[in-house]
Amino acid sequence: MDYNLMREFADSWGLVAMALFFVGAIAFALRPGSRKLADEAARIPLEDERS
Repeated sequence: MDYNLMREFADSWGLVAMALFFVGAIAFALRPGSRKLADEAARIPLEDERS
C-alpha cells in the first residue's frame, strides 16, 4: 500500500471508527441500570478492610 492511500483511509474511515467507538462508550456508560453499578464501584475505596 502506498503511504498516501493509507493516510486517506485513516483520515476517512479511521475517523468514523473512532467516532462510533466514542458514541458507543458514552451509550454504554449512560445505559439504564448502570448508575447502580457505577455507585457500587465508586464506594469500593471507602469500604473498611476486613481481614
